[in-house]
Amino acid sequence: MRKTSLVFLGAVAGAVATLLATQPYPPLVGSAARAAASDTYRELNLFGDVFERVRADYVEKPDDSKLVESAINGMLAGLDPHSSYMDPKSFRDMQVQTRGEFGGLGIEVTMEDGLVKVVAPIDDTPAAKAGILANDIITHLDDEAVQGLTLNQAVDKMRGPVNTKIKLTIMRKGADKPIEVTIVRDVIRVKSVRSHPEGDDVGYIRITQFNEQTTDGLKEAINDLNNQLGADKIKGYVVDLRNNPGGLLDQAISVSDTFLDKGEIVSTRGRNPEETQRFNARPGDMAKGKPLIVLINGGSASASEIVAGALQDHKRATLVGTRSFGKGSVQTIIPLGAGNGALRLTTARYFTPSGRSIQAKGITPDIEVLQDVPDDLKARTDTKGEASLRGHLKAEGSEESGSQSYVPPDEKDDTALKTALSLLRGTTTNAAFPPNPKTAVPN
Repeated sequence: MRKTSLVFLGAVAGAVATLLATQPYPPLVGSAARAAASDTYRELNLFGDVFERVRADYVEKPDDSKLVESAINGMLAGLDPHSSYMDPKSFRDMQVQTRGEFGGLGIEVTMEDGLVKVVAPIDDTPAAKAGILANDIITHLDDEAVQGLTLNQAVDKMRGPVNTKIKLTIMRKGADKPIEVTIVRDVIRVKSVRSHPEGDDVGYIRITQFNEQTTDGLKEAINDLNNQLGADKIKGYVVDLRNNPGGLLDQAISVSDTFLDKGEIVSTRGRNPEETQRFNARPGDMAKGKPLIVLINGGSASASEIVAGALQDHKRATLVGTRSFGKGSVQTIIPLGAGNGALRLTTARYFTPSGRSIQAKGITPDIEVLQDVPDDLKARTDTKGEASLRGHLKAEGSEESGSQSYVPPDEKDDTALKTALSLLRGTTTNAAFPPNPKTAVPN
């Protein structure tokens, strides 16, 4: 019997999936198999006894499906913090996050006083074309009051099949009465990569998550910066992975590959040695060897740590900031059939090219830079890290706690970014920049 499953790097703030993996279940033979089966059936009988007792004697009649779902959740929660059961809706939401695109309107929203407030319309989307503005308050969706809905419920109502209509009733500052706008849903792509020039000589690239659009977005960003600044005038690039919770394994590999000519990017190792997989770079550095600085902090996790670890080990980039989160495990999404959701199961650890396990340790930057944190935020700007999570997989050797994860909203206060720009422009020096390729891991 074989299992077919979807393998991915689980992010801190949500799971996403790509690579197909097919692995055989190892057979048990002889007396060992009989003993194992006997123990298993005994435990299953115990579960059945408890289940029937709860159904028969609990003070209120329980829902059988909820009992089973709770039992499954309890079993998986006892393994590690990243294994879980996803009900059908959670599974669908995960798939939307994985694709990085959905049928919707194209607005970033938040909840304010029980109503939906527009943070900003996304350029070239139905919402932007319909004239929706930042700070608009959405009061009704298809004449149904938003008051009383959660933000997720309101977002679910705004999303839907492409080419379907939805009517928004909005309140706008300065308008005498509510404004009604009918919008036709279209394909909305989550923009996981943003970029802009820093002055006239440095390209800044921010990657917020790793979904199916990320590598294409990165390549587009590099091309845009080259066109804006002139490829020959660019002194280097800053790749900002701060507070990026991770995402797709294949995207972490291809993002790393964008800056590497050769060598291993990452390896994943499961319970059995034969399950080890190694992923290597292909020729072609899109940045043409230009200096590269990667910003990380306590909120950089999973796929972000793969990229940071690979570029650090190959001495392709200098890492600036604070130690990363330390999530060094891979989860596999196993669909459980139509209408039954999916199982999210930790199946492997991942290792950097030099063989470092990041689990419960994180990636240590080459240059540590702490931010000045406002007094009212000091209690909330440190991320405790993987090592603080209850039931986490233990590290190989000593474990490290979390680190600072504050990023100032205004670039003029961003110490890590200013450090990176100073290094690239040569106004400050550090022994860690530029990195020495002769000390890279063997290729």
